[in-house]
Amino acid sequence: MPDPSLRIVTYNVRYFGHMLRGLASTMGPKRRVAAALAALDPLPDIVCLQEVETTSLRSTIADRPKRPGETQLMAFMGRMDETFSAQSRDMPYEAFYFRAHHYKLGDVSLYTTGLAVLVNKRTLQVDKHNVDAPQSITHHHVLRLKDRKQSRICAHMRLLRREDGRAFHVFNTHLSLPTPFAREFWSTKDKMGCGVNQLHEARKLTDFMSAHSNSEPFVVCGDFNSPPSSPVFRYLTGDARLTCAQAAVGQIDPTVSRGFPTAGFMHMRMHLDHMFSGAGVRWLDTQETHPFGDLKSRFHGLSDHTPIVARFALDAAPSAG
Repeated sequence: MPDPSLRIVTYNVRYFGHMLRGLASTMGPKRRVAAALAALDPLPDIVCLQEVETTSLRSTIADRPKRPGETQLMAFMGRMDETFSAQSRDMPYEAFYFRAHHYKLGDVSLYTTGLAVLVNKRTLQVDKHNVDAPQSITHHHVLRLKDRKQSRICAHMRLLRREDGRAFHVFNTHLSLPTPFAREFWSTKDKMGCGVNQLHEARKLTDFMSAHSNSEPFVVCGDFNSPPSSPVFRYLTGDARLTCAQAAVGQIDPTVSRGFPTAGFMHMRMHLDHMFSGAGVRWLDTQETHPFGDLKSRFHGLSDHTPIVARFALDAAPSAG
């Protein structure tokens, strides 16, 4: 019998610009991220990416588009095609892009932000998505700076498992950094996950998921800019009743904020990326998830984040009766 479990990856790819410290996207990281994803066995059914550009000065100055209108995601999927073709394998993924923000200076596009979701067409069918209108979850703590603040969104997809038609939802997001314009920012030693704006965005996120999951199983993942034990993490696993994948399989202690770093900046190590689920999802393992900086990870050195790779099962659907 085929394995009914599903595998999902969440990964902040830093605009594929890590080689130049985020200043510009280059070809190398696209090729190496594609190769690392293709090497996962079994292949992921869903890949959620954060910090993906459309087209801008930052995304094209060091990696020129191969054809007019090519976006960064299209360029990355070209590297995915190359990787699978070189291995004489069919490339199974369809990519979806969710626009978030666009920074311009006059007519020059400086940089853009967005999310992406790759769906394995062999195992899943896309039922619906919000590509055309991603849900805004941005909290504007200072209204006069509203147009300058980076927009935060939630991508949503309802997917059907081809094996049996079972429906579930995937949400992909990237929360803001804590605002320095709040008094609490300066009164606490640990900043990440303690911002009042981050809590507002977490509430908007859970309200959106509750309204659109329709009591069906769902997974939400991304860069939450919040470590375990932070107010945002405690809200999501407490009030919102979400289950943390890494905690569920015993990979982390959810009361320890620095036990398993997923991101790094200079000498700092932080656990900012997470994968959560609602009712109806049972986490099985997080194999090939390594702490940031672990040389054993096939993703080592490709971004300032490391991916979370997890496998889950869907509980039996409720009977009609």
